[in-house]
Amino acid sequence: MRLGIIGLPNSGKTTIFNALTGQNLPTGAATSGQFEVHTAVVNVPDPRVDKLSAMYNPRKTIYATVTYADIGGLDKGISEGGLKGQFRNELAQADGFLHVVRAFEDDTVPHPYITVDPQRDVETLDGEFLLADLVMVEKRLEKLQGELRIRGKAVDKTVPVELELMERFKVQLEAERPLRELDITDDENRMIRGYGFLTLKPVLVALNLGDEPKAAADLLHYDHPHTNVVGLQGKIEAELAQLAPDDAQLFMEEYGIAELSAAKVIRLSYQLLAIQSFFTVGEDEVRAWSVAIGATAPEAAGAIHSDLQKGFIRAEVMKYDDLIAAGSEAALKSAGKMRLEGKEYIVQDGDIVHIRHSM
Repeated sequence: MRLGIIGLPNSGKTTIFNALTGQNLPTGAATSGQFEVHTAVVNVPDPRVDKLSAMYNPRKTIYATVTYADIGGLDKGISEGGLKGQFRNELAQADGFLHVVRAFEDDTVPHPYITVDPQRDVETLDGEFLLADLVMVEKRLEKLQGELRIRGKAVDKTVPVELELMERFKVQLEAERPLRELDITDDENRMIRGYGFLTLKPVLVALNLGDEPKAAADLLHYDHPHTNVVGLQGKIEAELAQLAPDDAQLFMEEYGIAELSAAKVIRLSYQLLAIQSFFTVGEDEVRAWSVAIGATAPEAAGAIHSDLQKGFIRAEVMKYDDLIAAGSEAALKSAGKMRLEGKEYIVQDGDIVHIRHSM
């Protein structure tokens, strides 16, 4: 999972990036329009991995990971004529966005638009992405219409289908509504996967609250499908990320922070992107894997290695809770709770899977 951290200048993006990754990048006033990206790969906290590792005592324990990309240089007017080059490529690669929105006052860090207004700031960057997608749709429509005009009945059968989809997209974007609000089929998603439409991606809006906890619902109305809003005390949490766990826990209690942003953002992102975890276990390795909710056993096998999906025969499946309750794999087998599943099996969160396959 790759999340792009976006936001207007002086919203505290890099502060949130530090809080999520434990890094200590310098923060300060950003230069509007200056492209800059910082990336970090973070383990997904999962106590189930720890327990499985204690049970199997493997040579390696590997957690699922999230890649955060802190993307600087976004501001009002950036999408005129369409986003190009590195901006477009970096944003298109993201599976979803963490949109950091300033909700704190600080005279030493002036807001680029003078006043602090989360609603205005969200709508500003949303408007840029709407415009960028509209420019792309209009260009694609022009090309498809040209193909239809030149080739007539000999045109590829996918052209009329995509043309109709792009016309739907154009209507949606001209109404200033994001593409993620539309019902798009799996076939349509496959057709447009390479375009990287920005308003199609899920968005977690992170209100950067500063030092004072506030209710996010009082600061921002953001009612869209495939979105969520969370309040984070960015500066405090960036400092907590630099502390040892025991020391961090003491300060969390003092500031009334029940869950660190690193864990909270990952949990909410998994929900938004409809991702779940399954595990593989053994003496060599205990490992967590990420897969889409609704994935079949062969698709889970493909997450491990494409050859396993091609040669899939059966999946041996244990439920995490059953294994922990039994105390060992041998006890679980004796209780008849290890199952053999075929190609139609839908993998569940927490499944422990061993793939039987042909070479």
